[in-house]
Order: sequence, then structure tokens, then C-alpha cells
Amino acid sequence: MEPRRPNVKTAVPLSLERYHISEEYGFLLPDSLKELPDHYRPWMEIANKLPQLIDAHQLRAHVDKMPLLSCQFLKGHREQRLAHMVLSFLTMGYVWQEGEAQPAEIPGNWEPGDHHLISWGREPAWLYTGDCFGGESSSAWDKGSCSGRECYLAAQPGGPAPSPAATETVYSGHHQNLRTDAQKDVHSPDMVAQACNPSTLRGQDHVDPDIFYSVIRIFLSGWKDNPAMPAGLMYEGVSKEPLKYSGGSAAQSTVLHAFDEFLGIRHSKESADFLYRMRDYMPPSHKAFIEDIHSAPSLRDYVLSSGQDHLLTAYNQCVQALVDLRSYHITMVTRYLITAAAKAKRRKPNHLPGPPQALEDRGTGGTAVMSFLKSVRDKTLESILHPHG
Repeated sequence: MEPRRPNVKTAVPLSLERYHISEEYGFLLPDSLKELPDHYRPWMEIANKLPQLIDAHQLRAHVDKMPLLSCQFLKGHREQRLAHMVLSFLTMGYVWQEGEAQPAEIPGNWEPGDHHLISWGREPAWLYTGDCFGGESSSAWDKGSCSGRECYLAAQPGGPAPSPAATETVYSGHHQNLRTDAQKDVHSPDMVAQACNPSTLRGQDHVDPDIFYSVIRIFLSGWKDNPAMPAGLMYEGVSKEPLKYSGGSAAQSTVLHAFDEFLGIRHSKESADFLYRMRDYMPPSHKAFIEDIHSAPSLRDYVLSSGQDHLLTAYNQCVQALVDLRSYHITMVTRYLITAAAKAKRRKPNHLPGPPQALEDRGTGGTAVMSFLKSVRDKTLESILHPHG
């Protein structure tokens, strides 16, 4: 019997290249740049010495001497993305060099035209922060590696990146495509489950939780919803008033938003408001990808209206894999934040600097981290479909 089909329009499949998405590497740039054009050498020279300069309390002095450089000579999204990461690292190091008790209020050497570089991704590219601020490697430009609390959520090779076939499923509405993709190729449930496997998530083995909490974490902190900088941060040449930007957060991971939209996951208003705001921290092409998935015919509605048990089963496996991923995120936050904070309180004075107090019970993105994470996990679980009758 011909299965019932939803009353949705057929649309053209998405082109990954249009969104700067790699079929193999997901939202990471393949063969990403390691150097900017020679015009920006002053930025790169400081960035390549960033850990040493912070350790010697010399970063602010070097940045203050840095010449004003316009971003107009950057060509294409690859150079812009590397420039964004470099300037973000310099800004976060500049602000937090002396700890949360003495944050810098005005980072200099900004050209007005540079504002578009900080209008998306306003904090360091957190996938690599562990490398830059105290990981085993001092090179922040090895795009194939990541470390730190949240790197395991990245769309790494073999990690959870929506495949072209998955995207085509959203647009085509063909039940055979859905069955094939959901069971084999959508990178879920098998690929999402693989991404949840500790053997594929490298951050937990690369950064010691105590080092992360006491040394690295402050450099992920922003100046929105942060009591250490309630007024925000002044950007010379950009704004006459302080600007408030959130710190690094897994909620800025495009892959999680893509899965939510693809599977039709709906969160509470408070959580959704934060998640939508975090989309402003993504490259514009990635944000557009999420919005286009949202505008596409609903996969969830298709499964519900198809009357096909095997589609419902495959859909639920995808949702459960996302639940497992979010549960694992909670486990990692417990290890790197909650448990590490408790140990820091009991620790006798040693060589480690004091951990930041302002965000002791909050995520670096500014949320009440555990209640937020449990809310999005539980709402994901509530999206499991149940057969009628």
C-alpha cells in the first residue's frame, strides 16, 4: 500500500558549499589557513606567542603597541575566520591577563571597520582554546585538534555533522530517502551515538579538570551576565558605549542547533531565547543554514503523518542519540565545573591561580549551567514520538 504522504511542498536540496560546510569535516574548515596575509603579521606575531606573553604578564603591553590595521585587505571567509579567531584570542587574553580582579576595560587598536569581525563569534574560537591557554600544544592554529571543556561537541571528522543526504531528506519528503538516511546516512543514530562515545571525544583526555577550571576557564569568560564586568567592555573606535558579549558556550555549536531544527526539537522559552541569541556568535553562513533547515518542510510532521513504524523508530533513535549526547555534556560539565569547583575550595594554596569566582555556578556563556543543560536534555527526551493506538 502506498504510504500516506504529508501535505508539504518539495524544495531544492541545500548546497553545503553555499553555507561553507564541508561534507567530510562538517562545520570545521578543511585545509584551514594558518597564516594571514603579510599585512597582518603584527597580529600573528603576538598570537603565536600568546601563552608566553600571558604567563609573563606582557600581553597587554604588546597589544597596546600593536599598529592599527584595517580589515579591508582580508579576502574571503577563510581569512576573515582566521582573523576573527586571532583577534578574539588577543582580546580575551588582554582582558583576563591579570585575572577577574583586574580585567582590562578598554582593548585598544580597533579600527571601526573591524566591527564586522566581532559581530559574529564574539569570543575566542573555543574549539581551540585549550591549546592556546595551557593545553599540551601551544599552537592554536592546529585546526585538526581541540581541547577544553566543550570541544567534544564540535563537528569533527566522524562527528555529528548533518550529511547532504540528511539535508536532502528535509527538502524532498520522499519516505524511501527518509528511511535510508535516518537508519544509515544521517550521521544519526549511528554517527551521533559515535560522537557520544568517550573514545571519540578528545577533550576529556587532553585537559586536566583542575587546570581547566583554575587556569583556562577564565579565558572563555565574556562580559555579558558576568558580575566581574557588569558594565561590559569598551571597544575603542567601535562604540562610545560599553558592549556586552557572552563568553564561549556549547550553545554556539552549529551542529546542535542543526539537529534541533532537523528533528523539530522545541525548548522552553528561557532556553530557546538563549539558544537563539547564541546563533549571533556563529559565522553568518552557518546561522543561515540553521534558519533554512527551520524553514524547510518538517521531518517530524512527515514521520507523524506517514504512518510508517520504521520511520518512527528511526526518528526516535536519532532523538535518543541527541539525548545521550546532551547527557554526556552534563557529565562533562559536572567533571570540569562542579567537581573541579568543589576541589578548588578544598585545595590548599599552590601554584595554580585562584579560580574565577564571578562565574563559579554559571557557564562561561552566562547561564545557570546545570539547570539549562538539564532543561534542553529533558525537552529533547520529550520529543520522542509514540505510536498511535
